[in-house]
Amino acid sequence: MAIINFGGVEENVVTRDEFSLEKARETLKNEVVAVLGYGVQGPAQAMNMRDNGINVIVGQRPGTKNWDKAVADGWVPGETLFPVEEAAERGTVIQYLLSDAGQRSQWSKIVETLNEGDMLYFSHGFSVTYKDDTGVVPPPHVDVALVAPKGSGTSVRRNFLAGSGINASYAVHQDATGRAQERTIALGIAIGAGYLFPTTFKSEVFSDLTGERGILMGALAGVMEAQYNELRKHGHSPSEAFNETVEELTQSLIRLVGENGMDWMYANCSTTAQRGALDWKDKFRDAVAPVFGDLYQSVATGNEARITLEANSHPEYRARLEEELRAIRESEMWQAGAAVRALRPENWKK
Repeated sequence: MAIINFGGVEENVVTRDEFSLEKARETLKNEVVAVLGYGVQGPAQAMNMRDNGINVIVGQRPGTKNWDKAVADGWVPGETLFPVEEAAERGTVIQYLLSDAGQRSQWSKIVETLNEGDMLYFSHGFSVTYKDDTGVVPPPHVDVALVAPKGSGTSVRRNFLAGSGINASYAVHQDATGRAQERTIALGIAIGAGYLFPTTFKSEVFSDLTGERGILMGALAGVMEAQYNELRKHGHSPSEAFNETVEELTQSLIRLVGENGMDWMYANCSTTAQRGALDWKDKFRDAVAPVFGDLYQSVATGNEARITLEANSHPEYRARLEEELRAIRESEMWQAGAAVRALRPENWKK
């Protein structure tokens, strides 16, 4: 491990310098990694490991769109692609990457496939942390671990192909073999993690649910809508309102933050922008702080988990989700966004 100073606090992290891909391959050479679920994280992790020389199979329900996607991605039915339970039976590392609701519904079948010395791998601490709601209680004879990439499956794959990787947290919840830590880090390196930092299942899910509902998705979408609507209310055109709210952020400013930090982005903007941003930053922070307090408590008490499981287990869930996403997609703001994106230079007709 490497000791890195994060803002005055030292943390142990694992990079490819300490744990090389060659070491990961050696650690996993006798494993069959069964990736269960080919939805959000499954494709990226499975293909990255396959490209890195790991023995990988995929478990997915036949006759589904995700089964067809797996076939299109080069997984061969009967050789590297199987129904979920069969893949679990064949694997020694079972990557349980079904949705959280799917993990609850399939657990009684999957637990029966776990042999002594297997590893049960998650990319989210949800099912184990909220075991009273999910029923997911791993048996004592298997390793239980987590590697949680800090990004969507799409980003995990894109960054891997670009050679950059994506950061991930890792945790060992149960070490039945004495090798759980080494296996877990090897899997993190094999899926292409940029660096790995330690966590626990509980800490991962608390931070993840807060982040998704907060700044990463919920808060971001909400404040964008608020600013766009305020500009439109005062007569600004959809193009102007969208460019000042979303396009400049995603195509310019957030990239500067990613490159070298918030101060770097400020330093590369006008003095007028700097002064206004610095004056208003704390007002926004103080205004939303109580909302984040409420959000974290809702996560910590399990309320968010119960809401998620109930909603995502409903037979009409996907139809309801599409209706909610359609409402966003067809709103004036995001219709303006579609028009703006079409006008980016890379989309101009040659």
